[in-house]
Amino acid sequence: MEKIRLNAPLSKEAAEKLRAGDTCLISGVIYTARDAAHKRLCELVEKGEALPFPIEDSVIYFVGPSPAKPGAVIGSAGPTTSYRMDAYSPILLRLGHRGMIGKGARSREVIEAMKENKAVYFGAIGGCGALLAKCIKKSEIIAYEDLGAEAIRRLEVEDFPVTVVIDTLGNNLYELRENVSSVR
Repeated sequence: MEKIRLNAPLSKEAAEKLRAGDTCLISGVIYTARDAAHKRLCELVEKGEALPFPIEDSVIYFVGPSPAKPGAVIGSAGPTTSYRMDAYSPILLRLGHRGMIGKGARSREVIEAMKENKAVYFGAIGGCGALLAKCIKKSEIIAYEDLGAEAIRRLEVEDFPVTVVIDTLGNNLYELRENVSSVR
């Protein structure tokens, strides 16, 4: 199966072409943020203050990387469980946030916000953090350094492998696979 090459930031048009089950390679700029950072981002939105990175068409990777070894750009960088961001994701999606990378299921509210705002949810393979880190060519903390591993980072990635789990239409790979399994 051929992988779809995507550039980040991710345009609405590119997101709308993707379907659940598509395998992709992302190159460009993505950001890291976990639940503590998401909470702070949403507090900024509530106050009407600027976010520390351009949210429109952004891709956020739910990761708290381990410290980099000498000479490395970043340490192991495997995905974290995405439901921790479910309370915050709809707020960011309404601002034009376009892609999320993590692992695990998402809530109905997040899926509805994805459909309304033409966003996608990508899955990265858990347990492969060391391999995924090799696709990260540059890493820079841009906000919330006090959060340690959960600080927001600006990453430059090349051929970062992901699978579309939920597309802009709400098609969900986890549910599609369940339906296929139940037919057998």
